[in-house]
Amino acid sequence: MTSTDPRQLISIARENGEDAQAQPLDLGVRVRELRKAQGWTLEQAATQAGLARSTLSKIENGQMSPTYDALKKLAVGLQISVPQLFTPPQREQVNGRMAITRSGEGTGHATTTYEHELLAESLTKKQMLPYRAQVRARSADEFDGWVRHDGEEFLYVLTGVIRLYTEFYEPIEMKRGDSAYYDASMGHNVISVSAEDATILWVTSLA
Repeated sequence: MTSTDPRQLISIARENGEDAQAQPLDLGVRVRELRKAQGWTLEQAATQAGLARSTLSKIENGQMSPTYDALKKLAVGLQISVPQLFTPPQREQVNGRMAITRSGEGTGHATTTYEHELLAESLTKKQMLPYRAQVRARSADEFDGWVRHDGEEFLYVLTGVIRLYTEFYEPIEMKRGDSAYYDASMGHNVISVSAEDATILWVTSLA
C-alpha cells in the first residue's frame, strides 16, 4: 500500500504539464484592446477618459508612460478598475477539452485513511483536481495531524455518513448529498461514521 496524501496528489496533478511562463504585459496594447472592446475610436476613448487624444495615442503606442492620475482617468473612462489595466485578458478561444473517466477506471492511490481514485487524469494543466475517495478512517486519531494544502476544496458526500473535522469549526456530520466548500489551507480531516466506508467526491483547485 502506498502512502499518498492529498498534498502529493496535488503535486502529481500539477506535474501533468509544464507551467506556462507568464509574459510581460504591454500596457499600450492592453489599453488599445480595452478601447476596441468598447467599440470606441481613439477620439471617443480620449473624451471618455478626459485625456487629450494625442496623450492616449502615445500611451497606446508605448511612446509615454502614463502618470497614476492618467491611469485613474483611463480606468474610469473604460469603466474598469486600475488593476484591470494590468490584468492580461482571458483567452477567448474555446479549446474544447474534455475527459471521460468511466466508473472504476480512475487511477488509485491508497493510504491508511483514504483510498483515492484520481479522475480526468488524461487532461494536463488542469485548474482543478477531481477525485473520488473511499473513507476508511473511523477516528480522527488515525491521522498524523491535520491535512492542509494550498487552494480551495469542494467536498460532496456520495454514500454513507461522514464527519468533517476542520481546524476552526466544530465537527460536522454529513450524509449523502451534503457538500462543503472550504479553504484547504485550514486543517481538515474526514472520517466515516457509517457502518460501511463512506465515499466522497473531492475537487481541489490547483491554480
